Amino acid sequence: MRTDCALNVVLIGMPGAGKSTVGVLLAKRLGYHFVDSDLLLQVREGRRLQEIIVSDGLPAFMKIEEEILCGLSGSRTVIATGGSAVYSESAMQRLQSLGRLVYIDVPVDTLEARVRDMDTRGVVVDPGETYLDLYRRRQPLYQRYADLVVPGQGRTADEIAHQIEEQVCGTGFLEPGA
Repeated sequence: MRTDCALNVVLIGMPGAGKSTVGVLLAKRLGYHFVDSDLLLQVREGRRLQEIIVSDGLPAFMKIEEEILCGLSGSRTVIATGGSAVYSESAMQRLQSLGRLVYIDVPVDTLEARVRDMDTRGVVVDPGETYLDLYRRRQPLYQRYADLVVPGQGRTADEIAHQIEEQVCGTGFLEPGA
């Protein structure tokens, strides 16, 4: 179990970047808890993400997501966020206060090949918006909030988890406020 790591590690990035998969592996490597904010949202609402979006609309979904993220607390946890978390300034401020934000950066062509179920996956996307449009809108936000950007192209989830462990825990990233 690592004791020289950030209080929490928060994974951000596009749908299909591997946040949940990498998050589980990273949590195992660090001896940390693992939380997936999309799963917390589904459990709280008793519905799948796409069902919430279809029945309640995007603004309502994003409000619920913000409430979930702003309500997170704890320590020694790897948190995988939904890709739309970066749309909420207050949620991102809360996440920054909890730990180090790591953006898993995967090229759009790779992401598009991974995410073929955008209409059923629960992705916050405006009507008529393509995955490329979504990528172009979110990319600057991920860059803005990230303490660390980790490339995900051509690497296994375990390789990405290893790099995050080394960079977040081994190069002087300290707990928030330290």
